[in-house]
Order: sequence, then C-alpha cells, then structure tokens
Amino acid sequence: MTAQLIDGNALSKQLRAQVAIDAAKLTAQGVKPGLAVVLVGENSASQVYVRNKVKACEEAGFHSVLEKYDATLAETDLLQRVHALNNDASIHGILVQLPLPAHIDAQKVIEAISPAKDVDGFHIASAGALMTGMKGFWPCTPYGCMKMLESIGYSLKGKHAVVMGRSNIVGKPMALMLLQQNATVTICHSGTVNLKDITLQADVIVAAVGKRNVLTADMVKPGAVVLDVGMNRNDEGKLCGDVDFEGVKEVAGYITPVPGGVGPMTITMLLVNTLESAQNALNTTQAI
Repeated sequence: MTAQLIDGNALSKQLRAQVAIDAAKLTAQGVKPGLAVVLVGENSASQVYVRNKVKACEEAGFHSVLEKYDATLAETDLLQRVHALNNDASIHGILVQLPLPAHIDAQKVIEAISPAKDVDGFHIASAGALMTGMKGFWPCTPYGCMKMLESIGYSLKGKHAVVMGRSNIVGKPMALMLLQQNATVTICHSGTVNLKDITLQADVIVAAVGKRNVLTADMVKPGAVVLDVGMNRNDEGKLCGDVDFEGVKEVAGYITPVPGGVGPMTITMLLVNTLESAQNALNTTQAI
C-alpha cells in the first residue's frame, strides 16, 4: 500500500484563511494583531524563515515589524529592544529568530520576552503551562503536528506514539501534547538502544532528529502515521526530511512530505498564537 499524504500546504492555506477572517474581526474592534520579528546576524536560513513569517503576517492582515541587527549587536542592546517590544501595545507576539550569535545567551533573551507575547512558546512559563496542562502558547512546530493529526481525524487515545528527538523546541513539547491526548508516549534519542524495536511498536512516529534517513521502511509498522519534522539536504542539495520518504511511504498509512508537510504548519501556528495573544489583549482591555 502507499501512504496517504498529509498535505501541510493545503491545511495551512485553510487555517490561514480562518486566521485572516478572525484578524479582520479583531481589527474592526480596534486591535490589529501585531508580530515583531527580530533578526540578529546574517544567517541565510534565518533570513528565509523571517521573510516567510513576515509575508505570512501581511497576508493574514497582521501588523508586522521586522527588526534587523548586525551580528555584533550587544546582548544588553538586544535585551533592551525586547523590553521595549514587551511594552509596545501594538505588538502581541515577539519572535527572536534563532540561532543567535555566540556572544548572546539565547535562553536569557527568550526569558526576557513577556510570557503574554511568547508566541514561539519557548519561555519557561509556556513550557510550564504545557507541562501542567494549563493555558499557554504551544511551540509552533509540534502544535502544527497536532493539527495535522486532527485534520485526518486521528484519535490518539490508547495509541503508542514514538517521538524521535528530545529538543526543547520539538521533541519534549511534542511528547507532552501527545500525552495530553491520551497517547502512550516513548521518547527516543541518541542514547536509545534497540531503536528499531521501539519504532516498530509505534502507531504514530514523529521524526525530529535533524538527520536524513534516520527512519527507514523496515523500522515502521504497516499503517503507522509518520510525521517528518526534519529539514535536511540530500546529496543533490534538495530539501529532505529525517524520513526515507520513498521507502516509508510504501509501509505507512499516512506520511508528511518534505517540503510541504510540517514546515508550512509551523508558520501557520505562529499566526494562530499571535491571533490568540491579540484576542487576550482585547479581552483584558474590555475587562478594565
């Protein structure tokens, strides 16, 4: 059998259309959703990501601010800019693009962002809210993965989900989100032994390692759902994921492509989080 594709481009288009409608309603009530993106340095991949984020904001009818700084920017100056954006009522989401230059403590910068504007979901307050099942902003990539599972009507209750990767950005929050939906979750990483034995038990596999072909067809149970979070380059320089797509698609029940899978969903969920932050701001104003 050949797996059904979960089309991230199509789902993103659908969700962004709704975001634009909701943003217009908020704007009519006097609150135009605003996102500030801060880019430090000349990282080419970061520049592409930032450009896509700003474009997505504009298409959704958001107010967007892009601040670019040289790689020599002092940490104290960056923290001052974050503080100023925290106090800017026209900004509802603040995103400092990672990675940052080596002389800047990324965690310190993330923690400087107001949790109310942490639309990336990286602040320790956001992580704590996810951990305890309270309301907060979910990190965009795993949040997008959950929306993809929802789009195919997949119930996680009682299912075994395997997350490959344990990063704070994808792996750990992904595991917690799956757990909230009553899946039984296993996190695999570089220290995991008998990886294949574990993945063969999985009903759902999320590959988020950052290494191509880390998941091959012989590691996948027939009919499993495979979500590929990886962003790598093959020998020809073409974008590819962590999954051996050509092999795995002949075994899996559902699979996400790269490109056109999880990637577009990440930016979409950033818009969803920013919209929610703007709605929170309106609710706060109305309550006063």
